[in-house]
Amino acid sequence: MRPVRASAISSAGQRTERVDDDPVSTPTTTSLQITAARPYPELIDLPWEVPLEEWPEHHLAALPRGISRHIVRFVRLGSRVLAVKETNAPIAFREYRMLRTLNKLDVPSVQPVAVITGRVDVHGEPLNAVLVTRHLQYSLPYRALYSQTLRPDTARRAVDALAVLLVKLHLTGFYWGDVSLSNTLFRRDAGAFAAYLVDAETGELHDELTPGQRNYDLDLARTNIAGELMDVVASEALEADFDEVIAIADRIVSRYGALWGELTEAESFEKGDRWRVDARIRRLNDLGFDVGELNITTDIDGTTVRIEPKVVDAGHHSRRLLRLTGQDAEENQARRLLNDLDAYRAATGRQSDDEEMVAHDWVAAVFEPVQRHVPRELRGKMEAAELFHEVLEHRWYLSEQAGRDVGIEEAATSYVARVLPGKPDERAVLGVDTSAIRVIADR
Repeated sequence: MRPVRASAISSAGQRTERVDDDPVSTPTTTSLQITAARPYPELIDLPWEVPLEEWPEHHLAALPRGISRHIVRFVRLGSRVLAVKETNAPIAFREYRMLRTLNKLDVPSVQPVAVITGRVDVHGEPLNAVLVTRHLQYSLPYRALYSQTLRPDTARRAVDALAVLLVKLHLTGFYWGDVSLSNTLFRRDAGAFAAYLVDAETGELHDELTPGQRNYDLDLARTNIAGELMDVVASEALEADFDEVIAIADRIVSRYGALWGELTEAESFEKGDRWRVDARIRRLNDLGFDVGELNITTDIDGTTVRIEPKVVDAGHHSRRLLRLTGQDAEENQARRLLNDLDAYRAATGRQSDDEEMVAHDWVAAVFEPVQRHVPRELRGKMEAAELFHEVLEHRWYLSEQAGRDVGIEEAATSYVARVLPGKPDERAVLGVDTSAIRVIADR
């Protein structure tokens, strides 16, 4: 494979070449070195000669930060928001390459941008290297999932999302080694959450994980979740006793076990029950996974059939929605939008029409008009798919109140006027005093 080259720019303005996928070498000069998968010239303008914790406010984006063992800041860079983390050079390069690999494998994780080395302050003293990643829009650290009080149900949904992420990582052969709510970002997903890996510095990628590696990650997750929730209880932001906290932490074990078993365990049944093959596939689809290959074998006497899903991949509903409408959404959001699409197809009597054509008409007649109800100043509240889900929920509520079916236009108008203005802004917030919305301080 042809290596990707990225420009490394010295503090004196000199440009050198660096092979980005070199797994061993690191810059050895004292000049500022920028290693990136593609050029980011605007990175040069940031104050790399200043320790990260002292960066001036006008460079920073007002976003809630989670707990981290490192100094982390969110930075405005044109229309982008980047996360900058100080660490040592070997760790920065290792995590950068690991995140690039996870992105290529389509694992839910943040996108790496660059590694900056060779930093020195104004007195010529060396500063730590930094890892730069792109901020995941509409995502929040777990402590920002609530404003004043964390409801136990919200904590359970966050744990459920982390269990799904851990299964996806383990299926790809990724051993995390530092599983926790703090090392995860969460995006709202039609009433649930979707989880994304943030910190990969302890991770290892293998062809296949052993049961011991998977169980260690799982046990570490349970321990860390219990500790993190105990901290929230101590801050009086979660009303739960010790037993409730332990039950929530234990939940990741049961959720992980059920999902892992559904995805990987073989199933035997009588030869005449071939319908159970389809039922197994449907259950996997409902969990958000596609079945790429099935290994079906029959016993010597021909009485039983054994089914084993060999290749599974996440995102069944997301890919179907993307194929039909071009909308990129989380899995639960996609399922909700597809349900509305199917309802539209039935209501218009077009079950026999081409699915792609019906989807095109649904986007033009239903989905896009809902988006157009949102004024420009409110468009940063939530992403389009989540907004549509919320409007559908509001429509159901209004219809129940009125005792009749409320149309989507009426529901959208009511939602934008009565509900949306009170929602928090979940897109990257620029130009706001960061102290005003910071959820927790760095540790």
